Amino acid sequence: MRKKPGGVLGIVAVTAALALSLSGCRGDSGGQGGGGSASSPGITDSAITLGITTPLSGATAGPGKCTVAGVSAYFGAANAAGGVKFGDGKTRTVNIKSYDDAYDPQKSLANFQQMVSDNVFAATAGLGTPTNRAFRDAAISQKVPQVLVMTGDPLFSDRKQSPWQLGFVPIYQNEGGAFGKLLAKSGAQHKVAILSQNDDYGKGYVAGFKEAIQGASNISVVGEQTYEATDTSVDAQLTQLASSGADVFFNAMSITPLTIAALQKAQQIGWKPSWFLPSNTSSPTAILEPGGAAAYPGIYSVSFAKAPQSPAFAKDPDVVKFLDELKKYGNYPDMPAFPHCMWSYMVGATLEKAFQNMKEPTRDSFMTALRDIKDLKAPLMLEGTSVNTTVDGQPAVSSVVVQKYNGKGYATAENFG
Repeated sequence: MRKKPGGVLGIVAVTAALALSLSGCRGDSGGQGGGGSASSPGITDSAITLGITTPLSGATAGPGKCTVAGVSAYFGAANAAGGVKFGDGKTRTVNIKSYDDAYDPQKSLANFQQMVSDNVFAATAGLGTPTNRAFRDAAISQKVPQVLVMTGDPLFSDRKQSPWQLGFVPIYQNEGGAFGKLLAKSGAQHKVAILSQNDDYGKGYVAGFKEAIQGASNISVVGEQTYEATDTSVDAQLTQLASSGADVFFNAMSITPLTIAALQKAQQIGWKPSWFLPSNTSSPTAILEPGGAAAYPGIYSVSFAKAPQSPAFAKDPDVVKFLDELKKYGNYPDMPAFPHCMWSYMVGATLEKAFQNMKEPTRDSFMTALRDIKDLKAPLMLEGTSVNTTVDGQPAVSSVVVQKYNGKGYATAENFG
């Protein structure tokens, strides 16, 4: 016998329908996506919003602006072509919101809190170890992805300690180790002086370098000094290190003005060793030329990106396309002075790959897809490098090529000297 609508079955049906309706809205500021799964904040059926907190003012504004320009260029072009097709079958435009932290950790944390208020899906590409660390705990607590950020801090690539994080650039130890291996392989006797930033950045570079030269009888460290990231001069440290007689200077420095001043000061006091500079402070036009780098027997750094300034890549299809899109969509009309423009463009390609593979419009699905990218040859990558996010403890890019400054750009350094 059929029950009347007001009976028990009718009540159950209405309750179930209400529950389904509420579950479709709960925690979803962006609508409902594929497969009936509730979307995470910051994503709808037609768009996704990403946030970047990075220095857009202050001493590190140059590379900071590049982190926004490169991602904006990549997705500006993708949006103009119709958008990005996601793994759930929806095609979405990718919107970028940028926030200035002036390389100040407190501002960075405030910016993250603003991102949450602005319903940003994920934070990405921002520059700096202290600034990214400032909101790491908050991002973990609120389960907001903080990924492909511009820091070599290994903590960001440790899945257990940082489940919602992933670094993009090689960890500091990888860069320092690459140079140490090249130096040890030379076979010649070398005395090394070290100046490093007194934080995890500097310590990571030095640790990687020392591990690589361990057991190399031809390499000796004859002097070590540190400086604070807030210092305005390292003249005293350079004078002390010059007296060591070192013919190689390992300068683990992240501050652009200090790097230029150090190059100039060493010349003034008559100390002209070969230099190693980190990838983020080795720009030919922004640092080496004003610093008078041509006065030294060799300036070495590491890279994984094609440099548009280099004659070797002037007509490279990747570089031509990148420069065009950087101007059109990245609001960056000049030749990039910092590698961060290229790095963040690669971040765009890596994010797109993750978007294409995420099956649901959720942060969980995104992180799963992001951590399953292997051997991606992103645009602008040098031969021998690739994006691989599958190795715990390593960032998206862990392979680097040691290069030597040739007066205009960099060329691969097969040997030291």
